[in-house]
Amino acid sequence: MKKVTFIAMLTPEDRYRHHHVKFKGEILSFVIQYETILEGEWLPVVRYDTEHGFAHRDIIDREGNKLKTPMFTRDYNEALTFAEYDIKSNWRVYKKAFLGGKEYEHPTE
Repeated sequence: MKKVTFIAMLTPEDRYRHHHVKFKGEILSFVIQYETILEGEWLPVVRYDTEHGFAHRDIIDREGNKLKTPMFTRDYNEALTFAEYDIKSNWRVYKKAFLGGKEYEHPTE
């Protein structure tokens, strides 16, 4: 069994968190999450995972409420590939929705 875990910075305020478990070429579980930092705290914005026994996406609002959507993929390998692509391609869209449709402005120092 092989576990892979890493964090990749997208910008100084945005990051991609990745964890998966693989056995003999098959993904057994995964968590792929996009996070942004607000007021010094990393907050989850969108997460794909296999908790609850099925692959799904959680879109998370600023209060922590989750909108859960099942993924209709053949297997966890395909779901993981889709999740990686979606977050890397669309994290800016997710962030804009998370922030209420407007760009976050950093406080001036």
